[in-house]
Amino acid sequence: MKKLIKKDILEEYVLVASMIKWIFLAAIIGLVVGMATSGFIKIVSLACSVTHKYKYYYLIMPLAFFLSSLIVIKLAPDAKGHGTEKAIEAVNKKAGKMDIKVVPVKLLSTILTIMFGGSVGMEGPATQIGAGISSQIGKILKLNESGRKRIVVCGIASGFVGVFGAPVGAAIFSAEVLYVGQFAYLALFPSLVASFVSFFVGRALKTKPLISYFIDMKQFSTEIMFLRMVCFGLIIGIIAMIFIRIVNFIEEIFKKVNIYTPIKGIIGGIVLILIVILTGTTDYLGIGEEVIEKTVMGQGVNKLAFFWKTLTTSITLGSGGSGGILTPMLYVGATLGSTWAHIVNGSQTFYSAVGMVSFMATCANTPIAGIVMCMELFGSEVGMYAAIVCVISYLIVGHKSIYPTQILIKPKTMSLSINTECEIRTSDEKFIIKNNVLKKIIRK
Repeated sequence: MKKLIKKDILEEYVLVASMIKWIFLAAIIGLVVGMATSGFIKIVSLACSVTHKYKYYYLIMPLAFFLSSLIVIKLAPDAKGHGTEKAIEAVNKKAGKMDIKVVPVKLLSTILTIMFGGSVGMEGPATQIGAGISSQIGKILKLNESGRKRIVVCGIASGFVGVFGAPVGAAIFSAEVLYVGQFAYLALFPSLVASFVSFFVGRALKTKPLISYFIDMKQFSTEIMFLRMVCFGLIIGIIAMIFIRIVNFIEEIFKKVNIYTPIKGIIGGIVLILIVILTGTTDYLGIGEEVIEKTVMGQGVNKLAFFWKTLTTSITLGSGGSGGILTPMLYVGATLGSTWAHIVNGSQTFYSAVGMVSFMATCANTPIAGIVMCMELFGSEVGMYAAIVCVISYLIVGHKSIYPTQILIKPKTMSLSINTECEIRTSDEKFIIKNNVLKKIIRK
């Protein structure tokens, strides 16, 4: 008995000491990244307020994409892409190491892209900026590999919450997005601390989150809604799969074009200008928070808005524009939910809210984060229904991800034999159906 008591005391001592250490480290990350993210958001907002005064501001897109791509290539190649996947890669492949030059380069290239109409979001750059700052702090403090990885995850959470204002969801997202089939429990506590500190810093600096809107669920029927949620989950999963394939396909097309990389930005910008002329609107350019807010407020949007946003985002990122892909995914999910509401004669507000969060969670393979974020942004009852959609769509999308550097730990079904312990983009190299019944159905 004495040995057990001694063991318990020693264990509690170590746990408390570790907790105090990580409260301190995570609070520093939350404070520094929170201020940096707030500054980034305010600069983007100011830049857009200047350029968007002019009716044809988007005509500068080709030049903006060219400069964005050129800056990244010349100064910090790691700043290429939509941000979050590079932060995931830093944890999974580089032992938490990231070049600090990524921070200013990503900030500048993203501002150039967004202010002239590039169809991207701010969360990817915010998470990459957070990861870059936290990696540098870890280097200064001479943390070991495990410590550097955890502190970078704190940076991801701190940057993420600065844009979306959902601290618990941000912390869970940062611990869940690293792997498919595994949750980074060790990083959860410091991520929560960092996320909340960054959240309160944003509030103190009056940084406006993307959206927060309470939905009254009293008018909905539980029995009917459950069946509709199952169907909606199937649709979200299928559209998410198509979205991922389109983004990757267009990126591959631009990669195969054998010209100087920044010139691809000019081509992408011209294509987007043609889309504006074809559709007669700029609704599918930029961050798109106005359209997201319209759908959640129950106002009508184009029934094919989700398709056009998929196209403009894919072209922006594929041609060399810099920015995040998560906000465009919220846009696609919200407008898809609006279209589904018209089909089933349901509440546009409700389906847009569920659609935006569940689509993001599906593409990122983060169903738990999606459920929690929906509760934080729209209320617990909405989150309860969103849970059905998030889990079903997570399964339906299969072994695909908008973040190709995620590590696939376990397959989503035991009926498939698929590569594991590898980046999800390489999992298709081994794909074998193990279930005999399924084999017979497919053969027929």
